[in-house]
This record gives sequence, structure tokens and C-alpha cells, in this order.
Amino acid sequence: MKRQIIIIIAVVLVLLPSTLFSQNKIKWYSFEEAFELNKKSPKKIFIDVYTDWCGWCKRMDATTFSNPYIVEYMNKHYYSVKLNAERVDTVFVDGQMFINPNPRQRKSSHQLAVSLLQGKMSYPSYVFMNEKNEWLTVVPGYMKPPAFEPVIRYFGDGDYLNKNWEEYNKTFKADIVE
Repeated sequence: MKRQIIIIIAVVLVLLPSTLFSQNKIKWYSFEEAFELNKKSPKKIFIDVYTDWCGWCKRMDATTFSNPYIVEYMNKHYYSVKLNAERVDTVFVDGQMFINPNPRQRKSSHQLAVSLLQGKMSYPSYVFMNEKNEWLTVVPGYMKPPAFEPVIRYFGDGDYLNKNWEEYNKTFKADIVE
């Protein structure tokens, strides 16, 4: 009996941390995965365009993207994508090919990142797309969770269809308090 209790406790201790921590992370997809998922089960797409050398990108990961409210909201309303703006591989999207023209050169931007950011290469930047995989806008820069919440909700809740940003932001009621 004692041995069975020890085994049960051991199993719980092994499984509990993974269960607790798996719920506290944004589910990140590749661009290709999100695009395909969206065709089958439509959701908005959120794209975090980052680089490996970007300190503010790392800070966004460590703070805002780990905030429990942000995590829950993003996982429910978006297919979230991490897109390294300097990736070196080829990406095919609906038959269109995107490459990094200088993959061996440091800080060479991938064509997909250039296209999504409309040539305004600033990191981190966040691209919002609708359920039809159509580009909506880019929002640049690091944001703390209270500043990020209205942005993701503006698009995630569909308010961008009925109100301009200024109108929306004036009446926004936050769930996150700093």
C-alpha cells in the first residue's frame, strides 16, 4: 500500500508542473501552420515579427507574452505566429514563394517579413490578419500587458470593423490592472 501511494505521488509530481505551465504559454505556430489552420477553422492571425538580437523582443516574451490574461486571450482568439524577420528558409504561401535574398548576411530581412511590415523593419512589430488571411495592420514596439490588452482586443473582438482606434480606446475598459 505504501509503495502504491509513493508511485501515485511521484506521478502527480511529474505531471503537475507540465500541466500547470502548459496553460501559461501562448500557443505559437509557424506562419505556414497558422495560415493552413485558418483555412479550416477561421480565427484571426497575430504575427510577432522579431529578430534573435532584439532585446525588446525578448522582453516582450518574458513579460507581456507570459501574462496569464494575455496568454488566455491570445490562445482563444488568434493563431499566434512567431516570425523571425531574418529567417533563412523559403516560405510558400498559397503558391507564392518568399525567401531571404541574402541568407548569409547578418541582419538580412526575409521577404515575408518585409511584405508583412510593408518595408518598415522595426522590432518587435505585430501584424494582425483577419479570418480570411487578409492583412489588417502593423503595430510596432514593446508594450506592457496593460497597453497591449486594448490592441489585441480591438482586433480580437472585431471592434475594428465598427469603430476607429481613437473612439475605441477612449471607452475601453481594461481587465488587466498594473
